[in-house]
Amino acid sequence: MDRASLRARAWLVGTVALCGVWLVQEGAVTRVVAPQPSTGEAFAAGPEVRPGTRVAAPLRPAAPVRIRVPDIGVDAPMTGLGLGADGSLDAPPADRRNLAGWYEDGTPPGATGTAIVAGHVDNAQGPSVFYSLGSLKKGARVEIDRGDRRTAVFSVDAVELYENDDFPDKRVYGATSHASLRLITCGGGFTRETGYQGNVVAYAHLTGVR
Repeated sequence: MDRASLRARAWLVGTVALCGVWLVQEGAVTRVVAPQPSTGEAFAAGPEVRPGTRVAAPLRPAAPVRIRVPDIGVDAPMTGLGLGADGSLDAPPADRRNLAGWYEDGTPPGATGTAIVAGHVDNAQGPSVFYSLGSLKKGARVEIDRGDRRTAVFSVDAVELYENDDFPDKRVYGATSHASLRLITCGGGFTRETGYQGNVVAYAHLTGVR
């Protein structure tokens, strides 16, 4: 995970041509800002998962196949992501707007450790799979169907926005002793020259299995 942790966000902030600009009626171009998390959804002081919080026993590793986040209308297939030649996390194909990716050399969602799931916020045609990630609230449910026919159910602990120069790699990608999940997409300010200036990260932990 160390190599990915240094560069895993690069594609999320670097796809200028496919992030942040929508083509609209009669060829006009309009900038539409995706929802951004409020300060109320950030972590309070203290540990990520507070004492007494329900934490389910982790599952054996198995590849995820689908993700659902009912509160923001996400219901999408998943694909594995590797690392590019420069050490950055590969992106899901930008033309497949309803597709999320997971770092398949890391922790599978539901197993012990930190699972990384990433998706585009938008492309030239409009919103993509994680467009509304910034509007997610604490306590929201995330469900991930796995190849072993089990569904890992997570509860959101916090949603935070980080500028590129202040991205907390250790907090986002660091190992945990329980089954945890990170959902990541573009966020913050946007320019045509450099793309998005930050990332939205939702933190969650495993609360159930079915």
